[in-house]
Amino acid sequence: MTAEINKGPLLGMRHVQTLLLFLNITCLYIGRLNVGVSVVAMTNAESTNPDFPEYDWTLTQKSYILSSFYWGYIFTQFLGGYLCKRYGVKSVMLWGSFASGVFSAATPLFIGFGGWQGYCGIRVLMGLAQGLIFPCIHQHLARWSPPAERNRLGAVSHTGIECGNVCAMFFSGMIAKSPIGWPGISYVSAGVAFAWCFFWFLFAANNAVESRYIGEAELHYIESSLKHNEDYHKTIIPIPWRAIWTSAPFLALLVARCCETWGLSTLQAEIPTYMNGVLDMDMKSNAFFSALPFLAMWFMSYVYLITADVLLAGNRLSLTALRKTINSMAFWIPCATLIGIGFLDQDQKNWAIVLMTISVGVNSGATIGTSLNTIDLSPNHASILMGIINTAANVVPIVTPLVVGLIVEEETNRSEWQIVFLIASVLFFFGNCVFLFFGTAVSQPWDAEDYLQLKEPELAMNEMPKNTLDPLDR
Repeated sequence: MTAEINKGPLLGMRHVQTLLLFLNITCLYIGRLNVGVSVVAMTNAESTNPDFPEYDWTLTQKSYILSSFYWGYIFTQFLGGYLCKRYGVKSVMLWGSFASGVFSAATPLFIGFGGWQGYCGIRVLMGLAQGLIFPCIHQHLARWSPPAERNRLGAVSHTGIECGNVCAMFFSGMIAKSPIGWPGISYVSAGVAFAWCFFWFLFAANNAVESRYIGEAELHYIESSLKHNEDYHKTIIPIPWRAIWTSAPFLALLVARCCETWGLSTLQAEIPTYMNGVLDMDMKSNAFFSALPFLAMWFMSYVYLITADVLLAGNRLSLTALRKTINSMAFWIPCATLIGIGFLDQDQKNWAIVLMTISVGVNSGATIGTSLNTIDLSPNHASILMGIINTAANVVPIVTPLVVGLIVEEETNRSEWQIVFLIASVLFFFGNCVFLFFGTAVSQPWDAEDYLQLKEPELAMNEMPKNTLDPLDR
């Protein structure tokens, strides 16, 4: 006898949750990255709208402004993972996004009173607010995505990164030239965040069971595929810290994500400087060339998504093999193109643009390759894993420019830049090798709800609330 497998409606609340996550990431990245255009507009009013104040900030002061967001961002990643397990994803994401919008709206006021120091201060606060959110996104995907659709729904939601990159670059410039000038960049970003909060409040739910709009068929499909029992959503599962920190697949993922962040930060932040110094080409003066790598990244993210769906649907590759294959492309192709860029001269500027665009575009496969791997390893603790990994990975963009500053003493010196690109290439290669040897997309034993009780009873006694223990066990 055979029975038809219920897969729920073709479009359901799980897709609404994915759309909300996509829009959230887009809004966050608009607020995070519009600072690059804002700083230019504030320090060169003639290029945008001269009716608003202009500031005479040094390169050092502007670099502080550009990096200040990450000073706060790295400190709340782990906290976000803990809070969403404790109080639910819906509340933490709502208040984190709302706070980010408030700080965005207050940015012009802080600049007026505190100058560049005030700008840094409000950016730190925005980073603290946004740092709570990405661990919540992974936990939300784990609770709403049936395993068969997890790769697709996760990848679609993360394309908000590329969408936010492109929107921040294009729309911020248009707003700065409009009648509302550079303050309007912050106001529009805040308005977008507040609008998202409204829709999130209406339609989001911590899980399928709590959703007011989900149908019975979809609810059964999601919960049965995730193998949740009736009491699952009512319990707080203790976190197996020892098992997490001694897990080879998790440590391999941590190494791979840090190496990928180093390579990507080199591609996005340092290559434009190299092209200006060595190739005598100002990428920032050409909006099309500046946006081209991000457009390629956005386009390639959907190419990877469709390819992954086809391969998984036809059972041509296991999920582990798929992640390792795509991750190898996302890491090793930029590894080669980075070295190639270092050998180009001023007569080969077009090739430099092509190689940079290929590097950034192909690297978008890292989302399917490693970024979503936290959910594979542990759906129950995905937010904790993401909090740890994102904390470590976001220290890298702070360290990378310092290392480049130590190596490159003269921006026109090609040999010094070749060392920078070689380091990034080696890390790309090494990070993927570690993931190939030790990574997996198989759920780990320590993800089990009763793991601590079975494997680490002495830790379980400390982690679990006292009133959940039998009196004889106390």
